[in-house]
Amino acid sequence: MIERKFVAERIKEFQVQSFVRDSLKNAGVSHTKMQRTPLGEKIVVYTSRPGLVVGRKGQNINQLTKTLKKEFGLENPQIEISEVENVGLNPNIMAEKIVSFMEKFGTANFKGIGHKVMSEVMGSGALGVELIISGKIPSSRAKSWRFFSGYLKKCGDNTLGGVLKAYGTAKLKTGIIGVKVSITPPDIKMPDDIQLIEEKKEVVEEIKKEEKEVKEEGSKIEEKKEEPKKKGVKEKNKDKDESQRNKGNE
Repeated sequence: MIERKFVAERIKEFQVQSFVRDSLKNAGVSHTKMQRTPLGEKIVVYTSRPGLVVGRKGQNINQLTKTLKKEFGLENPQIEISEVENVGLNPNIMAEKIVSFMEKFGTANFKGIGHKVMSEVMGSGALGVELIISGKIPSSRAKSWRFFSGYLKKCGDNTLGGVLKAYGTAKLKTGIIGVKVSITPPDIKMPDDIQLIEEKKEVVEEIKKEEKEVKEEGSKIEEKKEEPKKKGVKEKNKDKDESQRNKGNE
C-alpha cells in the first residue's frame, strides 16, 4: 500500500509538471519542480522569460493556480518563478527556440536556425553540442539533419549523467518535426581528461639546504684538524719552560 502511494504521488507530480510546461508554452520554460510544504504544494518554475510567465498584474499565475486546484485537486498551490542564468547551456530552452521558429516561419531556413543555435550554445561556454532535426525537411520524404560542434560523448556514464539532452516537436502542415538537443556542459569531468602536475619549487630549496649542511660539516672537520696542532705547540712551550727552570735550580 505504501509503494502504491509513492507511485501515485510521483505520477501526479509528473502530470503537474507536464501541464505547467504545456500551459506556459513559448515562455522559455526550462523545467519545473514540485515540493510539498506544511502550507501547501510549492511549484518552482525555471524560465528565461519571467515576465511572460507572470503576465499583466499576475493574471497568468492566478489562472494557473485556479486550474491546478480544479484539475489535480491541490489544496493551496504556490507558484514560484526563478530565472535561468545561462540560457545557452539549457537544452530545453534551445529545443523550444527551434520549435517556435519552425512553427512561425516554416522549414525554409532550418539550416540557418540550426547554425545560429549551435553558435549560441558554444558561445555560452559549452564543450560540445549536437542538434538533430528529423522530418519532412525540405522534401516530401523524411530525413534527419545533424548539426554538431565541439566534443560530445556518445557512450559511457558521462552520456547518462553528464550530457544534457532535450526533445521537442514542431507541428506543421507537412507533418511533425522532431528536434533533439544534446549539450556537453563545461563543468563535466571526462575520464580521458589528463592534467600534468608541475614539479614543486621546494626541491631547489632542499638542495640548497643540503649544500649548506655539507659546508658546515667541512668547516667543523677543519677546526678539529687545527686543534691538535695548537695543542702540540703548547706542549712544546711547556717542555721548554720546565727545562729552563731545572737549569736554574741546578
